[in-house]
Amino acid sequence: MTKTPPSKTPSASRITQRAAEGLAGGLAGGLERALDPFTSAVKRAVQTGADAVANLTHSESESPKAAPGKPGLAVSPLAVPLPDMPPVGGVQLSTARSGFYKHDRKDTLLMKFAEGTTCAGVFTRHTVGSAPVDWCKKQLDANEGGDVRALICNAGCANAFTGKPGADAARRTASALSRRIDCRQRDIMLASTGVIGVVLDDSKIAARLFDLEKDLRADAWADAAATIMTTDTFPKGASETAVIEGVTVRINGIAKGSGMIAPDMATMLAFIATDATLSPGVLQSLLALYTRTTFNSVTVDGDTSTNDTCLLFATGAAGAPKISRAGDKRLADFKAKLEKVMHSLATQLIRDGEGATKFVKVNVTGASSPASARKIAKSIAESPLVKTALAGEDANWGRIVMAVGKTEEPVDRDRIAIRFGDLVAAEHGAVSRTYDEAAMSAYMKNAELEISVDVGVGRALAHVYTCDLTHGYISINGDYRS
Repeated sequence: MTKTPPSKTPSASRITQRAAEGLAGGLAGGLERALDPFTSAVKRAVQTGADAVANLTHSESESPKAAPGKPGLAVSPLAVPLPDMPPVGGVQLSTARSGFYKHDRKDTLLMKFAEGTTCAGVFTRHTVGSAPVDWCKKQLDANEGGDVRALICNAGCANAFTGKPGADAARRTASALSRRIDCRQRDIMLASTGVIGVVLDDSKIAARLFDLEKDLRADAWADAAATIMTTDTFPKGASETAVIEGVTVRINGIAKGSGMIAPDMATMLAFIATDATLSPGVLQSLLALYTRTTFNSVTVDGDTSTNDTCLLFATGAAGAPKISRAGDKRLADFKAKLEKVMHSLATQLIRDGEGATKFVKVNVTGASSPASARKIAKSIAESPLVKTALAGEDANWGRIVMAVGKTEEPVDRDRIAIRFGDLVAAEHGAVSRTYDEAAMSAYMKNAELEISVDVGVGRALAHVYTCDLTHGYISINGDYRS
């Protein structure tokens, strides 16, 4: 979910500077008083920004930068560090502050691709799609996924539910960038994330295009991951290498998303690039295939978004042989690594779920069909009663039974079995004779949990990833426009 942050929170850099000046003056004993009323803001900013600022820093000589994302949010306890993300041949990136936020942070990303880059996209099924989603769908149809030259993405304004003015703003953004890099409008992809119902002020982006183009470089993946954050508390990225007929190719991906996350698709932006040489048809087949098991298998709150976009680009810069058929055996390693990148990005969304303290995998087996298994797993993963029990570290398997039965999917009541990790809570349609409350309570204190349910009617299965529901979710979403 995307939100505009409050305007009065001091930037991390200003706060740090004041603290340093106080120490330099020998006022260590009165530092808390000297910083008042900024002390609490310091603690929040430092907690939120430490990792992200480190990822944004190009050299030790640069001054500290304000943390990306919304000020005042503590970094998720489930956060994982951004991996090393070496350059991908044929991809250059740059970031800038266009002013979509009141506080000092970058909010605009430019990705420029080598000539001949192919592209595929998967988008939200939300019936109120955004202007940038409409634009990307139209242009990918027009150019059939061939020769995409750039992506421009902004955080801070979703440009969704904005009618013709929003569509015009999207078109002007693409037009301005196409003139800047000398390509066709239809070779530009667009993405936006932020508050719904606000028309994009495209002039802010146009004013920064010169700097964005000037600052393009191949090693800016960390900056890019941080720039697209909204209520995210840590930047999300993944990187893998694969081999295609003896040639090593790289796959890098970044994503953003924290709330309004549900299957089909999560409220997220994800941009994945490889230097392999793949036809648009191959890209689209692979992206659609692995979206089902990754981005469409995560849920934070059951709400889908207007702006969900996942774009996959292939530059061909590695010199690997061109692959024009998704079933080509030479793609075996690449397929595995692409799915690994997408799975990592998808599960990082759950690790950054708004207010989350538990990362949970829900397994459903013994279902009548994959669709039925998926529906049951989603019901468990999205149940507020289940999710609040998880937050309270309560193995309330009765709530899981409720979530299974309310789907009206085929189940055998007398064969249902429920496990938390390796611990059996229920079997044969009743509480297990080996149920151990103390062992179960100890297991529920783990930060990562696994719930497995067998419904006893077939052989189909599904997996869905989710998180718990805490007071933090309410706090974040109660003032998301402030």
